[in-house]
Amino acid sequence: MIRTLPLLALLATVAAGGAHAQEPPKEAAKAAETFSAPIKNAKGDTIGSLAIRDGANALVLRVAIQPGGLPPGWHGLHFHAVGDCSDPKFMNSKAHVNHDQSKHGLLNPDGPDEGDLPNLYAAQDGSANAEVWSETPLNGEGGLKDGDGSALIIHANEDDHTSQPIGGAGDRIACAVIK
Repeated sequence: MIRTLPLLALLATVAAGGAHAQEPPKEAAKAAETFSAPIKNAKGDTIGSLAIRDGANALVLRVAIQPGGLPPGWHGLHFHAVGDCSDPKFMNSKAHVNHDQSKHGLLNPDGPDEGDLPNLYAAQDGSANAEVWSETPLNGEGGLKDGDGSALIIHANEDDHTSQPIGGAGDRIACAVIK
């Protein structure tokens, strides 16, 4: 009888674990929403692509620029408030996404604004590949896909992440519409 008790205890444990394994799985996490758009230069030529995945806590974007797409070196990268890349200087995209009126700059103690992103580096052949994240959502309150959309803008120079209004990033040289 003494040997039977441990065996019965083991069988009860296995049975309980087996019953636990039979429970229906918990609801899977919501799949990330995706969005993609071409990135165009001032002539309207497609020079690359933008791919966005929006999850519960962050938006992840991938920027891929083909060889010859950008001048070599660092370039400011920002979300602008209007999804319009129709003019050659991309000024129709307006200022940065900035719902709470923060100061510009990832390194600014009074920032960053919602449009601020890390710089993008283009290789000697003008190609670039980067993956960066943002807390700015794709949809919903304060989202990039609001009534007038938004734009991803690539600037001619790097962003110093502190000076106003755009960190010295200079002219807008590439644009992708987010709607």
